[in-house]
Amino acid sequence: MNPGGANPDETQIREVVRALQDAWNLHDMKAFASQFSEDADFVNVVGWWWQGRAEIEKKHAASHASWFRESTLKFTAVHLRFLTPQISLAHLESSLVGANRPDGTPAGLRTGILTLVFHKQADIWLIAAAHNTERISGVSPPTGPPKS
Repeated sequence: MNPGGANPDETQIREVVRALQDAWNLHDMKAFASQFSEDADFVNVVGWWWQGRAEIEKKHAASHASWFRESTLKFTAVHLRFLTPQISLAHLESSLVGANRPDGTPAGLRTGILTLVFHKQADIWLIAAAHNTERISGVSPPTGPPKS
């Protein structure tokens, strides 16, 4: 029986999410990238688009050698929605501490949402696409149409 009555697919996806978080915190970008399909896409918070598992690993490894080398990532909430039996959409709320800005100064607490598209291939759930969005503190959504 699965914890909380979750179905096996949901349990497996949550295990991938946990492995992604653990790999980040161990700064093991090979393990991080292994959660992605070979032809996955990753768009980071500043809009850089990395294509394929190898590039996802390489670019993350470079950032973990500098900006993120002392960072700790925590997924604070995971929201799943199955689009088909083979495709799932996940929105992961995240917090990140210990990162630096490109100039080397501490970035402080960073929060955001990581959107993942999972694809089940040969009974294994892998990430097919990822888009990371950072929340900017002090910015509120608009309350109406723009003023002319």
